[in-house]
Amino acid sequence: MAPGALHEFVYAPRGPFSLARTTARFARLPDPVNVVEDGGFARLVPAETGLALVRIAQEGPVSRARLRVRVEGADGEAAERAGGRVLARVLGAAADLRPFQRALGSDPLLGAALRAHRGLRVAGSFDLFESLVNAVLTQQVNLQFAFSIRAELVRAFGARAAHGGREWLAFPTAERVARESEAGLRAFRMTAAKAGTIHRLARACAGGELGESLLDPLPDDEAIAALMRWKGVGRWTAEVVLLRGLGRLDVFPAGDLAVVKRLARDWLGADEPAEESEMRAFSERWRPFRSLALVYGLESLVGRDRPRAGARRRQI
Repeated sequence: MAPGALHEFVYAPRGPFSLARTTARFARLPDPVNVVEDGGFARLVPAETGLALVRIAQEGPVSRARLRVRVEGADGEAAERAGGRVLARVLGAAADLRPFQRALGSDPLLGAALRAHRGLRVAGSFDLFESLVNAVLTQQVNLQFAFSIRAELVRAFGARAAHGGREWLAFPTAERVARESEAGLRAFRMTAAKAGTIHRLARACAGGELGESLLDPLPDDEAIAALMRWKGVGRWTAEVVLLRGLGRLDVFPAGDLAVVKRLARDWLGADEPAEESEMRAFSERWRPFRSLALVYGLESLVGRDRPRAGARRRQI
């Protein structure tokens, strides 16, 4: 870390942006990495000089938002890259929301959600490994339980840095997790299958067999297929990685239970869960913005028809 280094810049998202609505997902989860407080957002991330704390605050209304970015522990281009990565991948601020709004603002199913949650972006992960861990942990369990395990992993293996009189935690690197055994990972309330998958993926990411540079050039379907070659990564997991980790805007994890059960009721008027193939076909009307359409649809469910505590429900 560069001692005393500090860098600030202002970023103007294209189209409406709401920091509060975008980070609400993090605030609802037990997540010591993505910190939402005092109307702003902060996260400790890797930078060329070590670790940097990226703080983001919004100035101006949703329609003309300006994001003030303060990077502590890095300066110059290194700070710009660290802050830009948080903006683009964690907060979805680099996407241009205007074509999506023009295309679907009057959509009979999504129009109300676009108005109610104006400026919402796809909240995601800082890098591929984090998104892989998140997706694996959320297989067949609810987000609260999965993120409680994630928090334990962060506290056990994440790097730490002090800023402003407090300690901040970073998400563990693939290299750090790869040093743990599968048995050691199982101690974090994981099944043997999940521990094995995370261990394999950590080693693959650490060793360069799996990385963003390999996936970025691929179209969505080919990137999904490449991820599914790894044991423990099914189609749903791969799609969530593309949506929440790689910032792809036209991905629709149609097998998610919140989709086939809860959104099917809203969108199809279905009394029973829909088939995955039915939801996938239904989503075609929203190309090339299916990721955004799904995120707005899911946000419209928050606080409605909550499942009972401990219910096993996949959600994104």
